[in-house]
This record gives sequence, C-alpha cells and structure tokens, in this order.
Amino acid sequence: MTPLLPVAEALERVLASATGTPPVQEMALLDALGAVLASDMVAGIAVPGEANSAMDGYALRAADATKPLPVSMRIAAGAPGGVFLAEGTAARIFTGAAVPPGADAVVMQENCLEQDSVVTVSGPVTPGQNIRPRGQDIEPGATVLTRGRKLRPQDMGLLASMGLSRVPVYRPLRVAVLSTGDELVEPGTAALRSGQLYNSNRYTLAGLVRSLGMTLVDRGIVPDDPAATADALAEAADSADCVISSGGVSVGEEDHVKAQVERLGRLDLWKLAIKPGKPLAFGRIGSTPFIGLPGNPTSVFVTFCLIARPFLLKLQGASAPALPTIQATAMFEVGNPGSRQDYRRVNLSSDPADGLQAHMFPNQSSGVLSSVSHSDALAIIPPGTTLAKGDRIQVILLDLLT
Repeated sequence: MTPLLPVAEALERVLASATGTPPVQEMALLDALGAVLASDMVAGIAVPGEANSAMDGYALRAADATKPLPVSMRIAAGAPGGVFLAEGTAARIFTGAAVPPGADAVVMQENCLEQDSVVTVSGPVTPGQNIRPRGQDIEPGATVLTRGRKLRPQDMGLLASMGLSRVPVYRPLRVAVLSTGDELVEPGTAALRSGQLYNSNRYTLAGLVRSLGMTLVDRGIVPDDPAATADALAEAADSADCVISSGGVSVGEEDHVKAQVERLGRLDLWKLAIKPGKPLAFGRIGSTPFIGLPGNPTSVFVTFCLIARPFLLKLQGASAPALPTIQATAMFEVGNPGSRQDYRRVNLSSDPADGLQAHMFPNQSSGVLSSVSHSDALAIIPPGTTLAKGDRIQVILLDLLT
C-alpha cells in the first residue's frame, strides 16, 4: 500500500510545478481589486506633495506662540500654497491645507482664542507640531508596492494617491471548474429524486475561484461516463489555464477522472495524509495543470484552500506567503491519535483569563458543509496527536482563505 503523503510535502511538490505567469495587461485601477501586480510600483511624486496641516487651527512660528498674534491670512484645503507668513503673525488654517513658508507649527483651534483678528495660544508649542511634512507617506523614487502583490482596497487607494489610474497586472487566471457524478442536480432546475443531491461543490468552487480575483470557466456537471469525462476534461483544458474537478478521483468503478486524465496527459494521484479529504489528483491535461479534488463538500473546501489555493496564486504570479496561524486554547478533546493531519472546524471566542478559545463544531463529517459555513477557523491536529481540553493548538482563520 502506498503511504499517505504528508500535507507539507504534497504542497511543496504542487508549488514546484507552478511555473510561468499569465500575460501582462494594463488594467484600470478601479477594476484592479484582487489583480496581481506585474511590476514594482515606484513613486514619481512625493505624498503629500508639500507640508500640510493635520488639524484645524493656526499656523505660526513656535517661537512666537507666547504672545498674541495678528491673523494675517486664511488658508483652506485646496488653496494654492507658497505665500510667506509674515513674522509675528499667524494664519488661520484648516486640515489638509498647505502650511505657509515661515510657519513651523500648527496649534489646534481648541488651544487658541481669537478675538478681533488676534489669536492667543495656550500651552506649549514645539516646531513640527501638527504638521505633516512633504513626503511623509511616500518619497519620490520609493518602491511602494512590489511585483506579485495581490491588490487590496487599501493598495488601490495608495496607488491612486500617486496619481495612477492604470496599473500593469497579470491577466487573471482562467480556472475551469467541473463537477462529476450522476447523482448531481443543479439547484433550481428540478426537484430531487431518490439518490440525488444538489450540486453544492460547483458554487463553493466558483466562490473560491472568484475570491482570488480569477476568472471562472464554468463547465457544469459531467456524468459518470468515460467518454463524457474525457470530452469534458479536454474542452476544459483548452479553455482555461487550470482545470479543477470535484469527485471521481478515487478508484471506484464509477470514478473515471483518473483514467481519462492519464489518457489525455499525466497524473500524479496522491492520497494525502489529510482529514477531511484524502484522494487528491494533480497532473496535467496536455500542458494545462489539473487538480482533482474529493467529492465530499467539506473535503472540497479544505483541500482547495490548503492545496489548490496556494498553487493558483503562485501560477497567477502572486507572492503568496504561507498561511499564518494563531494560537488558541482547545475547548475540546481528541482521544484517539489519527494517522492524518486533521483540520477540525472550530468557532473562536475570547476569554479574559485564557485568551482565544477554540470550540469544535459538533459535526465534523466531511459531508457536512455547514461545518465550514458556521465556523471561524480550522484547528490543526497533527498526525499521532491527542488533545486534552486546555491544550494549546494552532488555527487558521477562515477569513484568510476566502
């Protein structure tokens, strides 16, 4: 019997095969959420471009703050700067407005009293107070974001602050998704007959692919038939950068995916030391990468997140670090050590004395999709491990996976 492959080794082998990147294209910044930068982004300007006020108040020389000062000008945000502040005077200034040359501090209006266009300041004033210096955020020539960055909303804002409206990105991967099984029925098309199931995996995988900023190529349901399976796999490979299937990768008489992928290309069928899940196929249909996930809904979610997701991100050109884990206290027990790395679905709570606590979802069956829909994290139980309530464990937040 072939030994089960550890998760870390399987992931290492999968990632080693993720070579090349999609073509580069220019994309409107407003549309670039989730896209991956194809080059370093270097600032051509300083942000802010000139010193500006962090407060509504009065701009002045700190050395003049001990005496009443005539208010010699009023400066609103957006007004042209550059007018010199006369010595021994102050300027009424508003948040974001350019600090006039000659001023070296801004005093917030709550610490000022203005009467008859003369302002008196209370409290100490130091040079630089409440002033955002030129280039405080970004210096000209600075590398602001690096190639391989998967753009987040805050990244889009940062690039916009540099005056950019378009960015060079890798074309989003086209990921073909298909589900195998005569028992599957599309939601909304027909009432279920005995032995049938609604195809939830199609929707889970569609959401996971789109959450990565990639383009879904939906290939629907494939019946349990060798010829139909071969046709569907070949068509999917021709239309996409990667093919992902659910179901049909084991060795049962109605599991046709393995044989047809081997006929069309090559296949490494790994039985992973992972729970939920175990059968996972990885190979190529022609030159197109192929990942065959198990059929059980929770196994689909977990194996996609742990194996397919990092592979797709690397293939997309993204610099994707390993998933961070955090520590929590197990509020459950594991009495029998397993031979596979177990990813238990848990909910997290915070206790003043004990910190973060992990509570196991009651039903851990690989067919219970609600265990991932109603949980916060995956708790990692290494092979050969038992747990007592109160033991410390590592968990992966589900929000980091979608």
